[in-house]
Amino acid sequence: MSDLVERRGQAMLAAVEQGLTGAEQPVAGLLDLDGIRETARELHAAFATEGVEVQHTFAVKAAALVPVLRVLGEEGIGAEVASPGELAIARAAGVPAARIVLDSPAKTHGELQEALALGIALNADNPKELARLDKLVRPGSPPASPLGLRVNPQVGGGSIGATSTATATSKFGFALRDEGAEDWVVQAYLDRPWLTRLHTHTGSQGVPLELMATGVRAAYELAERINAAAGRQQVTTIDIGGGLPVNYDSDDFRPAYRDYADVLRAAVPGLFSGRYGLVTEFGRSLLAKSGVILARVEYAKSAGGRPIAVTHAGVQVATRTVLVPDVWPLRVLALDPKGRPKDGPPVVQDVAGPCCFAGDLVARGRELPLLEEGDWVALLDTGAYAFSTHYGYNSLPRPGIYGFQVDGSGAVRFSVVRRPQTLAELVAESGG
Repeated sequence: MSDLVERRGQAMLAAVEQGLTGAEQPVAGLLDLDGIRETARELHAAFATEGVEVQHTFAVKAAALVPVLRVLGEEGIGAEVASPGELAIARAAGVPAARIVLDSPAKTHGELQEALALGIALNADNPKELARLDKLVRPGSPPASPLGLRVNPQVGGGSIGATSTATATSKFGFALRDEGAEDWVVQAYLDRPWLTRLHTHTGSQGVPLELMATGVRAAYELAERINAAAGRQQVTTIDIGGGLPVNYDSDDFRPAYRDYADVLRAAVPGLFSGRYGLVTEFGRSLLAKSGVILARVEYAKSAGGRPIAVTHAGVQVATRTVLVPDVWPLRVLALDPKGRPKDGPPVVQDVAGPCCFAGDLVARGRELPLLEEGDWVALLDTGAYAFSTHYGYNSLPRPGIYGFQVDGSGAVRFSVVRRPQTLAELVAESGG
């Protein structure tokens, strides 16, 4: 982790020195490409088990950026997509169809047909969707796409309701604990030999590892029941979803992938027996620690005795933090005009964004060296759900995103992940 912190500091300094940020581009995102690769390798190592085929995929919603998917693809990570746009981005990045999983709860006829034509794996979310597949899969002709059902084990939620997907009334999947539901699912598999996968996902941020493992165990036990009823190994692959929570309090990567894999090995030992292939769909945890948003302080003011730094990073890039600050707090670093850590005694102050509503604050009552006009703030752990989930409030253009690498001498080399959106592009997108 010390290497990641050191690289981040060098990159922020270099971004200011090299003019990636400035008066014309007062906000930018920086992505540590080596950090992304290191995290991907840690994921592979954590789940590696002799005799078990594991396909890791990246939840594209966490960072729908073609160059990011290319980097992950070079590390053997595929793509989990949940919309036509995410599928198009994955294909543009060159992700092979065999490494793509389609998991939208609202797939259209056209999306189902496209996935089947391309050989992309998909998990049906509900009986109506399964009925559509019945009409698309030719009798006696196994589909090229691996097909399965998404099941909701209904094991409960974590501390954040919006990211808990295995509650009693979750909108996702076949609800296993509803009356007669599990028997219905078993029969659905027996009637359809081409259903060979089973998918579950308990949630992400705020969901403890033990609860995630409980959900996976429910899916594993269901797979065992289906196979016993079929008298053969019909379910060959279990997709355990993703959702490893991210620690937003420090630079520590906790929990680690190995922590989760160890919990799974203890709770569901049969999962690693070699009888099932595994698919994972991690998103936030693969990228969060490798990203930082740099924003210039445009004005420093005060109100009611509280200093306020007005910056160019607010709800448009840190949407969840601004709208639900108690649940999604971000760490903020104070930097001087050259991008160096700012010195000075801690002062309680607010860090505001540029948008025209009072709640556009990325930090409230935070102790930082007093920020002044021309300084910079860095929003840490923003590699996921910040760079590509731009919120269009006040028609602010999307900022540029830059990947960086640091060589042995400390020199920083940047590459464009996404160039800054121009005002002309914004107007055209708005119907102009």
